[in-house]
Amino acid sequence: MKNTLGDLNNHLFAELERLSDEDLKGSALQEELDRAKGVATIANKIIANGNLILNAQKLTNNANNTNIDITLPKMLEG
Repeated sequence: MKNTLGDLNNHLFAELERLSDEDLKGSALQEELDRAKGVATIANKIIANGNLILNAQKLTNNANNTNIDITLPKMLEG
């Protein structure tokens, strides 16, 4: 499975649309709110991870401009 930040964006907007359903009430609304909290928590983790990788890439680019050799851990390679 290979997802992108674009996919994440689509999932977030889909959740927003579900929460905007005015017919959603009571326990169904509560279930959707719980689901939205879960989606938001995971989305924040994905965004933070993407930001970490972006910052690592910036560090690498800056190091290349100054002829400093930097080796990133495998998990941070773009």
